[in-house]
Order: sequence, then structure tokens, then C-alpha cells
Amino acid sequence: DAWGWPAGGARGRAAPKGARPKLGPEVMLTSERYGVRRLPFSRVSDGDVAFFEQIMPGRVITNAEELKPFNVDWLKSVRGCSKLMLKPQTTAEVSEVLRYCYERNLAVNPQGGNTGLVGGSVPVFDEIILSTVLMNRITSFDKVSGILVCQAGCVLEKLNEYLEEQGFIMPLDLGAKGSCHIGGNVATNAGGLRLLRYGSLRGTVLGLEVVLADGSALDCLASLRKDNTGYDLKQLFIGSEGTLGVITAVSILCPQKPKSVNLAFLGCQSFAKVLETFATCRAMLGEILSAYEFMDEKCMELVERHLKLTSPVTDSPFYVLIETSGSNSTHDEEKLNNFLEQAMNSGLVTDGTVATDEKKIKMLWSLRERITEALTHDGYVYKYDISLPVGKLYDLVTDTRARLGPSAKSVVGYGHLGDGNLHLNVTAESYNHFLLDAIEPFVYEWTARYNGSISAEHGVGFKKKQFIQYSKPKEAVHLMQRFKAMLDPKGILNPYKMLPSSS
Repeated sequence: DAWGWPAGGARGRAAPKGARPKLGPEVMLTSERYGVRRLPFSRVSDGDVAFFEQIMPGRVITNAEELKPFNVDWLKSVRGCSKLMLKPQTTAEVSEVLRYCYERNLAVNPQGGNTGLVGGSVPVFDEIILSTVLMNRITSFDKVSGILVCQAGCVLEKLNEYLEEQGFIMPLDLGAKGSCHIGGNVATNAGGLRLLRYGSLRGTVLGLEVVLADGSALDCLASLRKDNTGYDLKQLFIGSEGTLGVITAVSILCPQKPKSVNLAFLGCQSFAKVLETFATCRAMLGEILSAYEFMDEKCMELVERHLKLTSPVTDSPFYVLIETSGSNSTHDEEKLNNFLEQAMNSGLVTDGTVATDEKKIKMLWSLRERITEALTHDGYVYKYDISLPVGKLYDLVTDTRARLGPSAKSVVGYGHLGDGNLHLNVTAESYNHFLLDAIEPFVYEWTARYNGSISAEHGVGFKKKQFIQYSKPKEAVHLMQRFKAMLDPKGILNPYKMLPSSS
């Protein structure tokens, strides 16, 4: 009943291809570290398995080998010991499963693509895994309004491919798009690469269908952009990480596919120049600016060393990737060229390259998107997803690097500077609890000092729940606990996640 942390460096492909790092030698870090004990839920019996087989024959998994990959998260950092996985195809089946589990007091772990990074998508103990993998049907798409309605198990990349054929795109784009499910994206309020242009899922999700803990189905699957009748209940479930209900279907507003896309990859000599470049970029590119990403030289070194990728821009302490998306290529290229001329002449950037064809655009994006993959090749990875005022964003990397010194192999910083989201990553040859103690809660205390958030887009899950007080006052946490108690009084939905235990 403990979770395992791998001692060896993870190896493998990145999430977009659906593969995961291979499991290396393990050391066991018991749940006692976080003061977690199994709650008094019922244990799965033969009778329970027989009941589920009746309602979904052939979609009840009990084989230990088949269950292994669903008990371990993508990072191979946390592991549960579920003995049962269910694969419903409809909301009615999810409803029947939860109604039964509620009556039997059986804990349930909702799971989408299992690409989460905070231990929220796998069991802690022996919870039943409720997988949405077979709930992958597109219900409708309106070409006039751009509103897509689909089941929660649809893979993000598949949805984007479908929409591109209609002249539209999904409003979010993630490194894990080849594996993650839209229901999981909504449940964690995923951010990603397009947030600067299209906003968060709290604005683009128009409606949800959700099954509550007692099996009752809540149909708020609206396809209206404006609905001012009472409380906006869908917002309760966006970002709730499966603790309040199981999302079974989503209605989402999708933008039209840009006719003109340009990418600039630039080198900057300091983080102050990165910030100045962003301010100039935002002022001069305006409505066509769709992404502004940054990465430090250590990120580029890891990508080149471990993945054999080649950067067209070299010898810079920092790199920025700027994307524009619009409807008129002549207009967009003129604006981008004017910005680049200004940036070069004023010394904001020292070198750069521009891409307009799809092949080169993908190549440049890979330098940013595959940083996570390169890190897994460097050793065991401690990952932190932080929101900060942009002026302080890189100071956390510098201070963490100074604090850890030679005990860390690499300390790198990259992320979505356009929305103040830093990805701080620390690598070591193997897992070391002394190194973890040096990082936590230091990183969270530092973040709180500057009124930041300890989770910008990955959620809280299991790994961060004991640190939520660094971002939320106790009154807010207590109110969240009251919502949880009201909607899930037995606490069967994704227990041990997101919220500290009620006192």
C-alpha cells in the first residue's frame, strides 16, 4: 500500500507518441512521508467483479500484468495497487458503476490518458480505476459556431485532427496531446501552449456532463456562449481533478484554424532581455501573437545532447520562441518583420531564425516541446509547475540552483512566459529524499513570498496537496472541503488527492 519512487533515470519517448519512460530500479518511499493511511473503504470482492461484468462484459480488467501501466503514472514516480479497472463506454454505464460503488463504499480513481505529473491520475492504494479510454466518440460539431461536443475520452490530438479537416483547431495544445484525454484536460484545467491566444479552459468550455459520486448524472452540456441563469456549475468541475464528479462529456468552443502561421526562434543575452522582448513583442504583434515561450541554455544543451536535435541559434543564455497566427500572411509577415527589425536593432536579441513552412515550424517547436523528454534522459526528475509575476520568473531558477549546488545534476527553467508559467526542473542521478527535502518546501515558500501559485497548470494531485496552503488561505481550503463533503459525502472519488484531510 505504498507508492514507489524510481531510483534510476527514466528512459523513453515523450508523451505525444503515447509511450512512457521505462520503469527503472525502485526504492520505496512509503505514503507515511505524507501521513497518508488507507481510509476505511470496502475492498473489491468477487461479487463486485461479477456485477461489473454483467453491465460491461469484456471491459472489466483484473489481470495484474494488464493493470500495471494504469497503476503507475507517466513519470514512473508514483504507483498504486488497484486490482480492478473498468472501461465504460457511456454515461449510463458510468452512472451505474458509481451508484453501485457509492452503495458499497468502494473508492474510485477516474483516469483519462494518465499523462498527469502530480500523482492525481493513479490510485494511492487499491481504488477501482475508472478509465474513459473507450468513451471516445465525437457527438457533434457546428461549423458556424465552432462548438464541439464530445465524450471525455477523446484524445486531444485526434480532436485537433478532426477539427483541422473542418477548418478549426482545439483551443489548447499540450506536449502530451497524443495521449491525454479532453476530460482529463478539463478535470485538471490544463493550460499549454495556446493559452496566451485563446485563454484557459474556464473560458472555452461551454458545458459539461458529469456523473456525481452517488451515480446521478448532471447534464450541463450547454452549447451556448451566453447563459446567465444561476450558478455556473461547470466551473466547480473544471480543475477539480476528479474529486467532485466524473466528467463524461464536454462542449467546447473551438477557434478557426489560422491561415497564416509564423515562428521566430531567437537568442537573448539575459532574462531581462527576454522580458523586454516580450513587452515589445506584445505591443508590436498585438492580436496575431499566439505563443511566447522561453527556455534557458541548459534546456537547449539537454535537448541537443540526449535527443540529437540541432538548434539554428546558438551561444545564448536564453532562447525565446514566438508564434504568430492570423488570416493574412502578408499582413502577419510584415508585422513580424517590423518587430524583428526593432528587436535586433535595439539589442534585445542577438540572433534568430524565422519559419513559415510547416516542416521548419515543427522542427523549431520540437526544441521546446521535447524538453520534458530530454530531462527524462538526464536522470531522475523533480518537476515544479509554478505561476509567478513575470519579472520574478527566472529568479526562482537561479536561487534553486544556488541552494542545491552540486547535489543536483541539472537545474533548468522554461515555460510559457506569456502567462507567467515557469517549469522548474531538477535532475539527479537517482531519487534522493535528502535532495527532495532541500527542494520542498523551499520552492513553495519562495513562490508564496511573491504571491505566486504552486501549480500553474498541472494541478495539485497527490504530490502537492500538503502544500496547497502556500497558494490558498485556510478559509478557501475549508470551503473546498465543504464542497467535497456535499458532493461526495463518502469521499469515494479520487481520495487522497488535491485537498488535505478535513480537520
